[in-house]
Formats: sequence, structure tokens, C-alpha cells
Amino acid sequence: MLEKKLPIDGKKFASLILFLVLAVVPLFTSDFQTNLMGKFLCYAIIAVGLDLTWGYTGILSLGHGVFFGLGAYSMAMYMTLQSTNGAMPDFMKWSGLTELPAFWRPFINPAFAIVMAIAIPMVLALVIGFLTFRNRIKGVFFSIISQALAVIIPLLISSQQAYTGGTNGLTNFVTLFGMNLYTPTGRRVMYYVTFAVLIGAFLLCMFIMSRRTGRVLVAIRDGENRVRFTGYNPTNFKLFVYCLSAGLAGLAGALYVPQSGMISPTEMGIQPSIEMVIWVAVGGKGTLFGAVLGAVLVSVLKFAVSSSLPDAWSYIIGAVFILVILFLPKGLAGIPSKIKSHIKRGGAPAVPAAE
Repeated sequence: MLEKKLPIDGKKFASLILFLVLAVVPLFTSDFQTNLMGKFLCYAIIAVGLDLTWGYTGILSLGHGVFFGLGAYSMAMYMTLQSTNGAMPDFMKWSGLTELPAFWRPFINPAFAIVMAIAIPMVLALVIGFLTFRNRIKGVFFSIISQALAVIIPLLISSQQAYTGGTNGLTNFVTLFGMNLYTPTGRRVMYYVTFAVLIGAFLLCMFIMSRRTGRVLVAIRDGENRVRFTGYNPTNFKLFVYCLSAGLAGLAGALYVPQSGMISPTEMGIQPSIEMVIWVAVGGKGTLFGAVLGAVLVSVLKFAVSSSLPDAWSYIIGAVFILVILFLPKGLAGIPSKIKSHIKRGGAPAVPAAE
């Protein structure tokens, strides 16, 4: 009777608790830890967008690191020109260039850089998505194509030393809009800006999934051919969600650069792209809340383990991924429902030992 009088959406309640905890993190952490958590919130923005494509629509992208990197490079180009007052950076002079390349010049405008951080990944996603979805390429074949993208783009950027900084990337960012990023105030401001963007991305995705568009996306995941037979064009919906996810990843990259102080091709390759998928899988795909939880917890675990056992991290994250797939197919977000179903079956109200 109590459940009927006071209906409570468990996922929404858990999301509220999680965001309340994230809101007060800077009050109880050092400046270094605040900066670190700010980066993890950037990862959470990527995870929310990726969950929209994979968890709800069934499009497994193994190349989201590229979209993240393109957004990061867009912001990094602005910050580089800001630090040189619009002059040519040193790495270009060392590479033999005599003037600033034409495609660099518009990035002196911060508004242009922010727009490009979102637009460039979305345009690339539109091209890739149009060529693949239109030809009904899906499943593992699409995943392989997206992974190939995570090989080609970093190699291309690394090879253009004179224009992109090569393998070293773009580094040494100290200020943004006149604010010193290494002061306690600067780090807290960036944390809460990232936190606000994460909430906005989360609410946007929740809104989409609460509408008819969201129901169509889930239907595409469960049976694309049936959706096509009912009169909908799955290609348009898949293009929409894939481009939106790419735009969120680019925005996350733009927020990441001021907090990390650098961006390089290694941060947009295969390994980061696969880790993004693991965040969603561990947290629980198809929940949004789980994507945020997984991105933050896995990133915290990575920092804790890699700082003491750097060579062991790859093995640990691989083992975690396998265990989650085997014993928690719905991720951490699925634990409460699993406990509830176990209780209804008459079992003990505890998580099985294997979990």
C-alpha cells in the first residue's frame, strides 16, 4: 500500500543522490583532487552521450575518443593563441612555418572555438553515420569502422607536426578568459562549470528518452527491421543520436583541456575509446545514471591503481569488464533490481557471492 501511495522512481532518486554528492565534492577535497574530479566529470559527459547511442539505441561506437579529441583540440587551439596573443606558436616556428596557418586564425575567437568543439565532431559523425547507416551497416561491422576511425585520426594528427604539435600535442595552458587555472578558485570554477554542463547533458538525454523519439530509439535497438516496417526511417533517428553523442563528447573535450593543461593524439586513440565503453558497461547501459556512476568510479579506480601499479591497470580493467558482463549485465545500476527480484523469488536479500 505504501508503494502505491508514494511511488518513487529509484533511478531518479539515485541520480539525485549522485549529483548531490558530486555538487559538494570540492568542499571536502584538495585542489588537486578537485581538478582530478573535474576531469572525471568530463568523462561522465562522454558516457552519457555514449549511453544514449549504445545503451538505448544499440549503436556500439568504439571511436568516441576521436570526437572527444577533436573538441579538445578546438579549445586547445584557442588557448594556444590566447597565450601567444595571436602570434604563431613556437612549435610552428621550429617546424619551419613563417606565418600562422589560415585555419588557425578563426580560433582566436573563443565563441568560434567553442562552437567548433561541438560542430566538428558532429559533422564527422554525420558523414560517418550517413555512409554507414544509409547502407544498413550495423552491429559489429559499424563498431569496426568506428574503431578504424580511432586509428586513422590520431595518426593523421601525429603526422602533422607543424600544424598540430605532432605527438606532443598542444600543452602549457595556464589561463582561460583571464582566469588562472592553477589557483584554487580557477579549479573550483572549472569543476562547477563542468558539473553544470553534465547536468544539462543528463537532463537533455532524459528529455529525449521521455519523448516519442526515445521510444523509437529503444525500438531500433530491439528490432530495427520492425521499426522500418511501421513506417519510421531508422537512419534518421540513428544519425540524430550519433551526432548528438559526438557533440557531447566534443564539448567534454573542450572542458577537459583547461583542467588537464594539454591534449595529445594518445588521448583520442583506441584505448581511450574502449575505456569509454567500459564506463557505460560497468555503470549500467540504458540508464544514464549508470553511465555517470561508471565513468566516475572507473576513473577513480584507474587513478588509484595506476598511481601505484601502472603496469597492472590494463589487466584489472579487463577483468572488471569481464566480471561485469558475466555477473552484472545491467551494470552497477542494475544491482537494486537484481536484489529486488531475488527477494521476490524467496531468496535471501543479499547480492550473490559471485557479484
